[in-house]
Amino acid sequence: MSSPAGFRFDGVARFLHWGMAVWLTGMVGWGFYAAQLDFYDPLYHRALAWHRSMGLLLFVVVLIRLGWRLGHRPAPLPDSVPRWQQRAAHWTQRALYLLMGLLPLTGYGISTADGRGVSLFGWWELPTLLPLDKGREEWMGTVHLVLVLLFCLFVLMHVAAAFKHHFINRDGVLRRMW
Repeated sequence: MSSPAGFRFDGVARFLHWGMAVWLTGMVGWGFYAAQLDFYDPLYHRALAWHRSMGLLLFVVVLIRLGWRLGHRPAPLPDSVPRWQQRAAHWTQRALYLLMGLLPLTGYGISTADGRGVSLFGWWELPTLLPLDKGREEWMGTVHLVLVLLFCLFVLMHVAAAFKHHFINRDGVLRRMW
């Protein structure tokens, strides 16, 4: 079944959605990979530097996406979707936006705990805005990991709901973003 007219997201929203889906999947995978490297592994520092740089760029894209979302109303869900599912979708999306914002901020907190700024691919450096605090790296690393795991849980719920609507309900909900 195709989505009814007026129920599709615009092209910019779809581009941001799918582009960020790929980007965030890569960030999570690369982050777990980099965290498993030994400190003395030749790739360790480069892997984390790349993760930090991509995280900085991703934070900017999250702000752009949030701005786009605030200025462009999302496509409404079909009337066939029960009210509780509409509320669940709404709060899941809010949680995803919140986590997409908090993850780069906690990464910044980890990266600047030693008092140094964060380099963007060696081209530019975002200065540290927080005081030197060696202990922050450890506890904020734990917070970052918990947020990543929560983000993955919400993404799985989001994907499962999209597949349920596509394969079971056949109500065109997934096609709105396709």
